Amino acid sequence: MNPDFSVVVQYFPLLLDGLLVTVEVSALTLVLATVLGTFIAMARISHRQWLRVLAAIYVWIMRGTPVLLVLFFIYYAAPSFGLQLPAFAAAVIGMTLNSAAYKAEIIRSGIEAIPRTQTEAALAVNMTYVQTMHRIVLPQAVRIVIPPYINNAILLVKNSALVSVITVPDLMLNSQQIVSSTYRAVEILGTAGLLYLLVTSLLMLAQRYSERRFAFPDR
Repeated sequence: MNPDFSVVVQYFPLLLDGLLVTVEVSALTLVLATVLGTFIAMARISHRQWLRVLAAIYVWIMRGTPVLLVLFFIYYAAPSFGLQLPAFAAAVIGMTLNSAAYKAEIIRSGIEAIPRTQTEAALAVNMTYVQTMHRIVLPQAVRIVIPPYINNAILLVKNSALVSVITVPDLMLNSQQIVSSTYRAVEILGTAGLLYLLVTSLLMLAQRYSERRFAFPDR
């Protein structure tokens, strides 16, 4: 088959529309999963056993089930319980619930990597637990969690292609529809792959910048 990239030019606006939806789903999921994951991480290291148990069960379930199953459950099964959600909302919620479990473990590991003596010293000078976390622990934990956090964000962008199966008009679904009508799979899917690569490459650059920005100063 002779390549015909004129079809890419013709349908490029539709691919960009899909890319915009992909970025929207990924960005919303990243923000919401970070917030939820932080709360779950704090619950995982809480002094209250019931909180630790609930958080551990949540992480166990979400890490042990495919994100596609979560998306199907929210979009197709939730209406059985009276919860009917638009495809976009179902996609963001499903991706968030799954991603938050991984974010929680990344944040928890970063917090626990900080020597406990620093927390004890802060509490000894009458700092509250919240002040200790905000001023002492979390700023140091950020340096530790940046690489795995952004790696997980890159994985999130790639996994966002799964939302196409619940009819979200993202880059993958739009690409599939164009291929179905033009039979130009190489040109269209190749372009879609380059667009995904563009987004993930920007995240890789952000990772390199962040690692340098938050690196410990040379002694």
